[in-house]
Amino acid sequence: MIHGMVGPQTMLYPGSRPRREQKSVHSRALAIGATAIALCLVTASSHAQPASEPPPEMTMPAPRGPTIPPYPEGATGDADVMLAILVRSDGKVTEARVIEGPEPFASAAAAAASSWEFEPARRNGKPISARIRFLVTFRAPAPAPEEPPPVDPPPTPPPPTPAPAVPPAKPPEPEPIEVRVQGEHQAPTTRTMSRVEVRQLPGAFGDPFRAIEAMPGVTPIASGVPYFFVRGAPPGNIGYFLDGIRVPLLFHVAAGPSVIHPGLVDRVDLYPGGYPSRFGRFTGGIVTGTVREPEKRFHGEGNIRLFDAGAMVEAPFANGRGAALVAGRYAYPELALKVFSPGVELGYWDYQARLHYDLTPSDRIGVFAFGSHDYLATIDEDDGEKETVVAGQFHRVDFRYDRRLGEHGKLRHAITLGYDESQARGGENAGKTWVLGSRTELTLRPSDKLTVRAGADAWVERFEIDIEENDDDAPSPNDLALMRQLTSRDDFTAAIWADAVIRPHPALEIIPGLRSDIFTSDGVAQATFDPRLSSRLELGKRLTLLSAFGVTHQPPSFLGAAPGLQIGGLRGGVQTGLLSSAGVEMSLPFDFTATVTGFRGAFFNLSDPIGNRPPGTELGYARQAELRGIGSTYGMEVWLRRSLTKRLGGFLSYTLSRSLRHIGNQTFESAYDRRHVLNLAASYDLGRNWRIGGRVVFYTGSPMILDYRVRRRDLGLPDDPDDGPDLPDTPEEHAQREQIQKLLAAYVQSLNLPDRLPNFFRLDVRLEKRWVFPNGRWLSFTVEVLNATAGKEVTQYECTFQDGCAPEEIGPLVIPSIGVEGGF
Repeated sequence: MIHGMVGPQTMLYPGSRPRREQKSVHSRALAIGATAIALCLVTASSHAQPASEPPPEMTMPAPRGPTIPPYPEGATGDADVMLAILVRSDGKVTEARVIEGPEPFASAAAAAASSWEFEPARRNGKPISARIRFLVTFRAPAPAPEEPPPVDPPPTPPPPTPAPAVPPAKPPEPEPIEVRVQGEHQAPTTRTMSRVEVRQLPGAFGDPFRAIEAMPGVTPIASGVPYFFVRGAPPGNIGYFLDGIRVPLLFHVAAGPSVIHPGLVDRVDLYPGGYPSRFGRFTGGIVTGTVREPEKRFHGEGNIRLFDAGAMVEAPFANGRGAALVAGRYAYPELALKVFSPGVELGYWDYQARLHYDLTPSDRIGVFAFGSHDYLATIDEDDGEKETVVAGQFHRVDFRYDRRLGEHGKLRHAITLGYDESQARGGENAGKTWVLGSRTELTLRPSDKLTVRAGADAWVERFEIDIEENDDDAPSPNDLALMRQLTSRDDFTAAIWADAVIRPHPALEIIPGLRSDIFTSDGVAQATFDPRLSSRLELGKRLTLLSAFGVTHQPPSFLGAAPGLQIGGLRGGVQTGLLSSAGVEMSLPFDFTATVTGFRGAFFNLSDPIGNRPPGTELGYARQAELRGIGSTYGMEVWLRRSLTKRLGGFLSYTLSRSLRHIGNQTFESAYDRRHVLNLAASYDLGRNWRIGGRVVFYTGSPMILDYRVRRRDLGLPDDPDDGPDLPDTPEEHAQREQIQKLLAAYVQSLNLPDRLPNFFRLDVRLEKRWVFPNGRWLSFTVEVLNATAGKEVTQYECTFQDGCAPEEIGPLVIPSIGVEGGF
């Protein structure tokens, strides 16, 4: 039985009434959006009842070899296990999930599935990916017959005529009982890790989004900090999406976990460049999380660790036509902080809830809500006074309608409500944002050689931002820059997009696309056009050529990961990215896959408050964000992997790159240009459900980063005043401070410092013991340590007139985790 899979889709929302000076711009945007919606709905209705065109010829996957797992040690009796497996177009099994079956048979079947190979499903002769339900039958081995006691042999009769030997009957192969064609088509250059595989990645703590930092093309800012550059693009230019919903951040504060419970995530995709047209408004990479499909059974899982606990439960209702899910996590790091960091107060929590109901076999309505909260403060050791370093939260509620258009396509309409809030510097910088958006996404498959995708979306955001000095100091130049950039306002953005997956030959796939956005902020508007093109060419069964090119646009960006605090206005114009890559993918013996990719990127009108730091200056993040320049990056990526779910699995991820900045007549390396980044991971099944793993992280130092410290004595002030602020608080003193910093920078140039910071090495380890019980229940005990070698990382050099320059280190940032996980 073949079904079309419902994937992510969108709907246009006209937005609220614009201000008078923006009325013409908004009217044109709404006219474009309304036309797109009308075309989408007309096309959908024409395809919902196809003409007399014959249905496509479909064939199900068929095993190429044995698919009977070894009988589990210590088990007794017979058993049947139902698996949901994903058979890719090359015949390999990349996902296996137990739907029903007792333990230890269920775990044995799921573990063995990754080694199976199939003849892939085919549509009109073309190999396609397919999800199938696969029944695995275990039969207890027959006991060895007991030998009778020895007796005197009788007289030997004449030998009879031998009868022809009858070979033992071969047990029948399990047969797939249901096939679901995978409707979502991944771009050729997508990097993917499933949640099942990430659970075995040391240092990820079972968090699917933590796999991002181990992928090629990703450059970390600092060890354990989940913010990174992707192919030279800064953190503020990386887009985060969950189930098609744009979110401001993916990780909790202070190297915390992601804001989504791991049990809800099916897989994580990284698009380092040249991504599909449905993604936009970011000039760098895109990170997406795909949420698991609802299950028609009552199930759940939970975990308790040293510093937090989480749980997820899902239950069907209405005879399986609907399902409800709730999940969440809460942190309690007080005990660990009292021991290791007594001057720090930290907390976070998150929640997720999902409800859906099938109106008909083809129509589904649902709502998906999720949010998170973070808090980090410092405590003065003398008087116990707290100062908020950062506090923030965000919430999203997504109402959606999905329709399956037979075997010819799918449609989604969705409306999203949101609220973001952040505070920093003891509340001096505060921002709130209300979000209203909608999206429509349509996928049509008129023939086996063509898939067309199109959509539209619109977002209205109201920002309320307050930048002030609570201690009555005169604002510094950096504070003034913040006030210019972070303004209260109403922003409106809208887009229409379309692309097509063209297969003129079974071995060739071409994906052209186009996207158009309109950005309005603080009364300024700008329209953009983004052409995209990617391709995949199979040269036999083991070699594939991949390529991607794309133009991207984005408004001015700040640090990122600060809900409610984003730059307003389009001063200097929108940012533009030109991203291209070409590579080769190879299937190697012993189930290894290797990908080698060369990439080139260019960024125009680039605003990068982290990387845009000209040598010999210290302007502060806000003033650096006002610098506009050109960024260029190029390099090579290598990814060699064998699934971590196999008995011995692992991967090697290596990036060789260079990232430059051009501002005015200055050309310099990005502040976080790391030439070499290496991740090497391995996981091994010791037997009896014991598994051990390790991961090595190595990267070279970034260009020398200097922090020019001007002390009070340099300003002619006493070192320890009886009262008053420690920093200059008048405009004259601010100007004097900057002059002294320039003199200090000139002095430092004569010190013959190294060009780059020291290299960094880290080792992560993981050990797990797992118990399996009847009816699909399981329990595991896990010990995991990030940075088990307790390595310290040099982040910059601090320079003063009195002491010269000395390295500043963080760490050792060692994150241990001892926890218990379980599920049913």
